[in-house]
Amino acid sequence: MSEQGALRVRVGRLVREAAKFGAVGGMGLLVNLLVFNLVRHTTELPVVRASVLATVVAIAFNYVGFRYFTYRDRDKSRRTRELTLFLLFSVVGLVIENGVLYAATYGFGWDSPLQSNVFKFLGTAIATLFRFWSYRTWVFQALPSPDHTEGGVEGAEEAADGSAEEPAVSRLGR
Repeated sequence: MSEQGALRVRVGRLVREAAKFGAVGGMGLLVNLLVFNLVRHTTELPVVRASVLATVVAIAFNYVGFRYFTYRDRDKSRRTRELTLFLLFSVVGLVIENGVLYAATYGFGWDSPLQSNVFKFLGTAIATLFRFWSYRTWVFQALPSPDHTEGGVEGAEEAADGSAEEPAVSRLGR
């Protein structure tokens, strides 16, 4: 395959992956904002605590969506490692997301329902960039491509993230 053709294949894979990630993430965002507003308007929890609770619910929702939709074709052999890394990177995303809301609420005094939702959304958008990179790079690892030869030299392509994939291994029994 030509270099231009290989690039086109890699870009196409990345676009499809980003679209699936966006679909799950979009639904997760709706869950996050729904729980956030429900908790914020029905309890006396402070705004950032309500946001953290909503983010935790969305993290659980997103894991199921990513594992069984976005990354269903990825390696499933090391679930404990996958879940541990997912939770680690999700917590970093939680800190990013809620750090923005915290700064707006307690640093600038922007605490109206509209302002809280705007900064919750902004924090989520920034955290999403980090999560996309970390999940695809570290958590949901790509399986070797089935079109590689046994030696891994002929027909070798780079993965969508630019790293070289290992030779194909039989996936029977997984």
